[in-house]
Amino acid sequence: MATPPPPPHVTATVLRPLGTPVPLGFLALAGGAFVAAGLQLGWAPPAERNGAALVMIAFAFPLQLLASVLGFRARDTAFGTAMAVLAGSWLVQGALLGAGPMTGTRHVLGLFLLITAAGLLVPIAAAGAAKTAATVVIACAVLRLGAAGVYELTGAPGWEDAAGVIGLILTGAALYAAAAFALEDTRHRPVLPVGRRGPVSDAILKGAEPGTRPEL
Repeated sequence: MATPPPPPHVTATVLRPLGTPVPLGFLALAGGAFVAAGLQLGWAPPAERNGAALVMIAFAFPLQLLASVLGFRARDTAFGTAMAVLAGSWLVQGALLGAGPMTGTRHVLGLFLLITAAGLLVPIAAAGAAKTAATVVIACAVLRLGAAGVYELTGAPGWEDAAGVIGLILTGAALYAAAAFALEDTRHRPVLPVGRRGPVSDAILKGAEPGTRPEL
């Protein structure tokens, strides 16, 4: 009697949908940027710099780092990279700010802020025009870091004021983007315009679950 053939090998693919980490990353960015702007514009006295450093290290840094990890898991290299770079920048700024009183500006910090701003141009270029709202937020972060870096190198008060004003603009843009992406993710349809185009926009319009889309 012939031996029956073995059953065919079956490979199962299990999808684990992920909620978008964009709101988390942008809310953390808004918190850090707003506190930094408050210091730069004189809304908070210099004696409270340790408190601002704590916000950067204990709030902005870990939340943006988490958003970065989730962004890479969701296959969004541009967002994950941007969040990782910003998380590192908050850690360095907070550590230097909380290191103790220091007269004058910090040239090393200025150089670091400038290279960080330049580094954020990479995820902006990678994202392109497909995600306008997210690109605008990261572009505002570039301008804030650049202005703050120039201030640390030159000590010109005008650059510190510019960094503070840009920080307020960044805060508003990040809050809007966080709300827009959160509403879109929970309702599975666009609610507030984010300027998204391409295959991701088509997937969202078709009701694709988070984590099964090509990108965030």
